[in-house]
This record gives sequence, C-alpha cells and structure tokens, in this order.
Amino acid sequence: MSPRQVVIVGYGMAGARLADEIRQRDPDGTRVALTIIGEEPHHAYNRVLLSAIVAGTMRPELVRLHEPGWAQEHHVDLRTGVTVTDIDRDRRAVELDDGSEVDYDTLVLATGSKPWLPPVEGLTGDDGKPAPGVVTFRTLDDCDRILEAAGAGSPVAVLGGGLLGLEAARGLAEQGNLVTVVHPAGYVMERQLDAGGGQVLAKLLAGHGIEFRLNASAARYLPGSGLKLDDGSKVAADLVVVSAGVRADTELARRAGLTVDRGIVVDDTLRTSDGRICALGDCAQHPGTVSGLVEPAWQQASVLADLLTGTRVSSRYQGTRVVTKLKARGIDLAALGDVHTDVHDPGAEVLSLTDPAGGRYLKLVIREDRVTGAILLGAPDAAATITQLYDRGVPVPADRLAVLLGRALPSGAPVAAGPADLPAAAVVCRCNSVTKGRLVEAFRAGATDVAGLASVTRATTGCGSCRDAVSGITDWLATTS
Repeated sequence: MSPRQVVIVGYGMAGARLADEIRQRDPDGTRVALTIIGEEPHHAYNRVLLSAIVAGTMRPELVRLHEPGWAQEHHVDLRTGVTVTDIDRDRRAVELDDGSEVDYDTLVLATGSKPWLPPVEGLTGDDGKPAPGVVTFRTLDDCDRILEAAGAGSPVAVLGGGLLGLEAARGLAEQGNLVTVVHPAGYVMERQLDAGGGQVLAKLLAGHGIEFRLNASAARYLPGSGLKLDDGSKVAADLVVVSAGVRADTELARRAGLTVDRGIVVDDTLRTSDGRICALGDCAQHPGTVSGLVEPAWQQASVLADLLTGTRVSSRYQGTRVVTKLKARGIDLAALGDVHTDVHDPGAEVLSLTDPAGGRYLKLVIREDRVTGAILLGAPDAAATITQLYDRGVPVPADRLAVLLGRALPSGAPVAAGPADLPAAAVVCRCNSVTKGRLVEAFRAGATDVAGLASVTRATTGCGSCRDAVSGITDWLATTS
C-alpha cells in the first residue's frame, strides 16, 4: 500500500510540530508521505522567543525548531518561500504561486494568524502594509526590522498592552530604548488579568523604564515624530511597534468554501467541514481552546499525528487547560482559568493579596473545592503549587491562605522545596505536557543534561520558562542516580 499523501500548509510552530509528531510515529515515511509548504523563507522557529531576540539576549539561530538538513533526514518534501494560492477540493490539489501543484490525500491547514493593524490614520500605506517607521511584531523578519530601526536610546511606541506587546516593550527597554505602551483598556493584559493584577504589573514594568498611556488610542501616525492620541496628546517615537492583536488567517480556507467563523471550524479530530482537510493551531477554531498559545497547538499536533499515521485512531482533541506566562526578564507572571470572578460571586471563593511595593499580586478562584482561576505575579512558589492543583483537578487543601502563598501541595505537604519534593505527575513543561516522571525516565535512559532531555522529551522547547526547573531536576538526578 502506498503511503498517504499529507500536505501541511504552513511551516510555523504548529506545522513544524505536526511534522515532528508524524515522523516520531512514522520515521521512514512508510505510512505518510509528507510535504510542507511554508510562506517564510526560514526554517521553522519558535515565535514565543522573539522577544528575547529583540532584547538581544538570544541569537536568531537559537530559536530554530529545525536545523538545515532536517527535511532530507526525515523524508520531508519541504518547500519554503512559496505560497499556496488555491485549493482544488475536487482534484485534491493545492496550487502554489511558483506555478506548481501538489496533490494530497489529506490537507492540513496550519496557516496561523496575522497581526491586526488598527484603523489609525497614516499607520498603513495604500497597499495596506505598515507605513515606513511602523513595524508589526510577529515574525523573525519583524525582529530584524525592529532592531534595525530602533537605535539605542531612541523613543519607541508600542501599540498594544497585551501579552506580546508587553514582551516587545520589555525587550526594547532592555536595549536602552525609551518605550511607551499605548493601550485602549484601563489596564494591561485585560484578557488574562483583572484590574488589580494589571495595575501591579504596569507598576512593575514602569520600574524597568516602560511608560504607559492607558485608556488611550492612537488617532494618527506622524512619520518621524510619533503618535497623536485620541485625547489630543502626543507620544514621541522614532519607531512604532504594533502588537494590537492577531486574526486567524482563514482566507485560503474561506476561498475553498470551508466553514469559517473566527477561525477555521474543526471538530475533535481536527477535521474541517471537508473531511479530507484538517486544521490546527492559531487558524483553527475549536470550542475547547483559545488561539495565540503554544500548548493547544502542540496538543492538537499530537492528536492529528495519531490519526494520520493510524497509531491511535481513537485519539481526540478535547481542549486545553491553558496557563499563560509572560516571558519578560525580571517578571514572574502566570495566569490561568477564570481570573475575572470577584468576591461577590456566590458560587466562588476568591482570595487575593495585593503588594504593589513588592511587585506582587495573587488571586485564587475556587469553585466546588477546585481551582478554577488564578493570577500569580511575583510569587513563583504559589504559581508552582496552584498550577499543580489546577492541572490535576484535585481538591484544594483546607488552608486556603497557605495555598495562596504557595505553602501547600495537593497532598497537604509543604510546598516543594526542590525537585525531590515534586510528585512524578507534576507537569514541568506545560507547552509539551512533560511531567517530572517523564524527565526522570528520560534521564535514566541516558539523557543526562538539559539538551538531552529537551531532545528526548521536548521540555524547554516551547516558551522556555521551564528551563530552570528542568535544570534543577537534572542536577538533582545527577546527585541521586
């Protein structure tokens, strides 16, 4: 039997991960013949780490997910720098802008999302692209443009105080730029934080040299001088970085007649309205997840690889319990679940602690004796404890204050003082669902350093925030094995 012809449109994090998962299950390509079509000229890279490139703490080659030669070694027909222009569902073929066609048995759309440019006068040219002096923050090439345009000490305006906007702002501030964040809401990261948490975070970032203009929107871009805001004031800027949100890239799917809402609608098998076409990652819309985060995309890739290779035909994607982390040096922030419940909700227990001077804000939401939401700023011990409770869905210990302060594990024992205290089921790398037990197994099988554990388990290869924890477990195992 000839292998199934699988074509992946999109060579970003989701598409690259799906290819890895397929080849993990089918190393020689006997079951799946794999073609990947990528619009960018680069090998796949980790977008989550782009702020580190802007900050100058990481080189571009260190964020690559695949090295040169990866495709040939893994029997993959990789085509970069080309765009799919059309899908012919009747002939089961995709047409490319270089004039070629690729046939498929199964087509996977991993087209991701595109940055949204707000309707600000002068922000875009007649072609709809950013005007000179305006850069979006989404790709590796965007990082190059930002670093080229943002001279040390020059003023920069960041449009958008969401997760990516703050990461960009922190990175630019580390480069010595004078950064002002313009955000239309009353506090930053309003999707992931409540007002108290957003206010403490803004104060903490202000201590790193970032200014904020909240409840303000840009009305006009003034090339060479900055932004005029809707209240008539101005923000001086030699460069404007736009991080005002993203929109799922559904244009190709829409033209092909697939069912599209905010994203490409998929079921638990990641199939679209055409059973021979699947979608995953930021472009896909599934009721059990939110877009813009690594963890859901990679869980979807695992399920889809099971199905496409026939390894586990019962595999289904049923949503992701997301924990959001801000990747900005000097800031320790985790937010999970329902963070907007307040003390007036009769069905919830809500505990909070506000310490603006210490850069700490903690909030814990409990329903039916289970953690359903939390904001954990400046409290890594509490984040570790509460994330374990959230992940495992176990009852919260009776001493709620001890939990809020990171002093109680699900068993009621003291918080983990080190790797030895973590239970085997504790998730260390959320992006890749890697537990402490899996790391121990891999170490004992020969992966005895962080690089080796990353290669075997993929821990640390997502957002990178678990690197210290993996390093601690490695050191502990080295002294006890």
